[in-house]
Amino acid sequence: MASTCSQDRLSPAGDDGAMAANSENHDGPISPTADEEVVMTTGDLRVEVDPRMEADSFSGLNTDEYDAQMESSSLTSSVYAYVFENGRRYQAYYGIDRTFIPNDEDEQSRLDLHHEIFLLMLDGELHLAPVTDPKWILDLGTGTGIWAIDMADKFPEANVIGTDLCPIQPGWVPPNCRFEVDDMEASDGLLYPDDHFDFIHIRNLCQSIGDWDSLMNEVWRKTKPGGWVELAELGAVTFCDDAPLAVDNPVNVFLKTLSSTLEQVGRPWPDESTLSNRLLSRGFINVQAVQKKQPSGPWPKDPKLKHIGMMALLGSHTGYHSYGMAAFTRVLGMPQDEAEKMCADALATARLRSNHTYTLFYVAYGQKPFDA
Repeated sequence: MASTCSQDRLSPAGDDGAMAANSENHDGPISPTADEEVVMTTGDLRVEVDPRMEADSFSGLNTDEYDAQMESSSLTSSVYAYVFENGRRYQAYYGIDRTFIPNDEDEQSRLDLHHEIFLLMLDGELHLAPVTDPKWILDLGTGTGIWAIDMADKFPEANVIGTDLCPIQPGWVPPNCRFEVDDMEASDGLLYPDDHFDFIHIRNLCQSIGDWDSLMNEVWRKTKPGGWVELAELGAVTFCDDAPLAVDNPVNVFLKTLSSTLEQVGRPWPDESTLSNRLLSRGFINVQAVQKKQPSGPWPKDPKLKHIGMMALLGSHTGYHSYGMAAFTRVLGMPQDEAEKMCADALATARLRSNHTYTLFYVAYGQKPFDA
């Protein structure tokens, strides 16, 4: 039996008689029997209705779940709201100033390349915290999801969750890995149970976090007693061991300008003590910190550092632009051509054989006390 919509503006032409007949034969809403097909007719478009959705007692999907599906469908389309600036694509769903880093294909390739650089600097390790037999792992600001995917492969018995502002992660992932679009600085906090995660990982988010104290409070709450938290950030200070670095060195100028820009918006770049202090001030114990050198080119004699430098230089082809353009143009009001030149000059200097600079990669980890 076909039931028609009760609103005249949705009724197809010539259906007035059918509407009248239905009104005469039924005192209330038309209720299909379990084995009847229900079809909603609107003009020439026929959309079949799942008859199970008509039954209030349908056990396969309760009202809350149905509402959640509707919200999820709405979210699915909304999170793909992007803005385009300076030839790059940025997320817009959480506000364009929520982060200054683009999310386009060039940036995704750079992020995956940098993941491999981090692995080299950490001697092939995905983390330094002494995590054993974890059941729940959370990667905040997962980016392309590559770290979370690798962790899911390393710990197949663990449940690995990666969250990010943007849905740029792949669809084909290990069965124990999933990704969620979320703002870790949202006013309602991290939407997970307290004392839940064995390991929480945060890497390279200094441009995206405005209130580290609040975030660390949330991280503390969500880490289970005895669980571990690891923070990792690439520093913004340029070093050179064989000669004093000129003040006007374009790489130095770029990083100092970027660092001061982030200071203006309350997102200071970390130094060697920042990460460990974040852990210690929140109450984590057994805190350890390490730092590794990331050369800006293949100038080192050491084969491993040379390899890292070659990869870092390759990433720099889009890296200076990724880190600098939105910050310089939005915060400083710098004209696009001037910002482009600062990024291009830094890249050109990094490519010089005489440029023997490096930055430091900081890693710190700590444990939540068992009696917390």
